[in-house]
Amino acid sequence: MAEFELANTINFLDHISLDCVIFGFHENDLKVLVLHYKSTKEYALPGGFMRFDESLEDAAKRVLQQRTGLDNIFLKQFKVFSDLERAKTNPAVQDLVAAGLDIDTAFFDKRFISVGFYALVEYTKVNPMPDELSDTCEWVSLSSSLKLMLDHNMIVEKALDVLRQQLNTQPIGYNLLPEKFTMPELQKLYETILGKKLDRRNFQRKILSYNILNKLEERRTGGAYKSPFLYEFNLENYQKALNNGLNSGW
Repeated sequence: MAEFELANTINFLDHISLDCVIFGFHENDLKVLVLHYKSTKEYALPGGFMRFDESLEDAAKRVLQQRTGLDNIFLKQFKVFSDLERAKTNPAVQDLVAAGLDIDTAFFDKRFISVGFYALVEYTKVNPMPDELSDTCEWVSLSSSLKLMLDHNMIVEKALDVLRQQLNTQPIGYNLLPEKFTMPELQKLYETILGKKLDRRNFQRKILSYNILNKLEERRTGGAYKSPFLYEFNLENYQKALNNGLNSGW
């Protein structure tokens, strides 16, 4: 499908593209989903273009499903990227043309603004798959030095900024952690997103004051230290906090 669309861009609106930043959390590390284009050296965010007969939101869902295999993911629009030079030269297109693919180069030579979408997914519940243009679709740590195509590194940085801002007004964790988790695991998620250490007692007091957690009788076993209690999100209260906001930041 992707190769066909690159050669038949007449169905797409000129000058508008979209890029998806998909965050996952695994082994105390925040990760982002990236593609590696075949026949190129380029890594990129999952992205694409909008058809004449669909909304941006529908286009983002379609593109994400086609390019990664991920479906039923809640995507949130967060920023428009419109720098004059952002897509003036696309190295992946040049490499794909050199590799003999049939690509409508005139379409890609036009100026494009890109609408950024982001999503939070539970790492273990998704199985990303590459599309026809990609040889890998993989999770990469945000702490890595991987250079992405065009301005995609900046798009990831802006999505992370939005995620940090969300922590000050809404809860985060339901789509990033397993169903059952420990308080240290939840704190590590917040610390990883914020990029700073949080006091253990203050974190626990504040997060419990939001009334979005249920403490379970079970404990995490098998570790080298004292077995901590497990928690789960109280989905009714979590949704209320999403709708009404929280009363303090981090």
